[in-house]
Amino acid sequence: MEQQQLALSASGLVKRFGDRRVVDGIDIAVPMGSIYGVLGPNGAGKTTTLRMLLGIIEPDEGTRTLMGHDRPRDASDLVGYLPEERGLYPGMRAKDAIAFMGALRGLDWAEGRRRAVTLMEAAGLGHATDEKIRKLSKGMAQLVQLLGSVVHEPKFLVLDEPFSGLDPVNQERLEALILAQRDRGATILFSTHVMAHAERLCDRLTIIAGGKARFEGTVADARALLPLKAHYVPHFEHDGVRALLPADAERADGGWRFTVPDEGMEALLVRLIDAGHGISGLSIERPRLHDAFVKIVGREAAEQLI
Repeated sequence: MEQQQLALSASGLVKRFGDRRVVDGIDIAVPMGSIYGVLGPNGAGKTTTLRMLLGIIEPDEGTRTLMGHDRPRDASDLVGYLPEERGLYPGMRAKDAIAFMGALRGLDWAEGRRRAVTLMEAAGLGHATDEKIRKLSKGMAQLVQLLGSVVHEPKFLVLDEPFSGLDPVNQERLEALILAQRDRGATILFSTHVMAHAERLCDRLTIIAGGKARFEGTVADARALLPLKAHYVPHFEHDGVRALLPADAERADGGWRFTVPDEGMEALLVRLIDAGHGISGLSIERPRLHDAFVKIVGREAAEQLI
């Protein structure tokens, strides 16, 4: 991947807090115009990594380049940032809170208020533009803060655990907002411990556990670390079907689940039909991202993920 194609790159990032290496030699390369996920359990080092990438804190070791700048803070006007710690002035009206966040990035106040109304209407929050933040639900306030991070139309958007605490309706709204920002041309980097969002949204991702990057690639790359599974239901099951199936076959959902043989399914199905078992049901199951995560970092870390 050529350097000019990257919105962000980092090499060998290390951060110590006391004797603990919270981030331990992480490399990241985020392609321009992509949605890139940093996935891992709570405490994996995701937030610390994002803060180093943005220049909020300095690494003890390693280098970073953000939007062509060796010092990330020089690119701050090009960046939108939703921190893990949420916070809006409760007495502000929603559209003014969004405009205020844009003004901090150099956006004209009147233009910020105009854009705020447009963004809120597009997000299904048009009825709340004049409501004070204290009167909004937690989910609505969180979406307002996200809109404040994009109102100045940043080229690079960083979202730290953006789905945390949102109900399913607002999670869907947030996913739509992220996709809209990508379609606008922005590059999005977000951290999450919720597997489903990473699976649906990410063009590429890094999996972090224990401060180390354990995997980098696409969701398909991660799934490809595991074999395909088949679920087979015989039409006539009698003695001998188990002996024809692969060694790892086990009972599941009224039939058998097993790893698809290296030579494929055709020869196996011929043997099953010739033996009189027939086929009542057959499906090929792709590994889930969660299954790949278990393989990459182990079950204990994976159990912290949703």
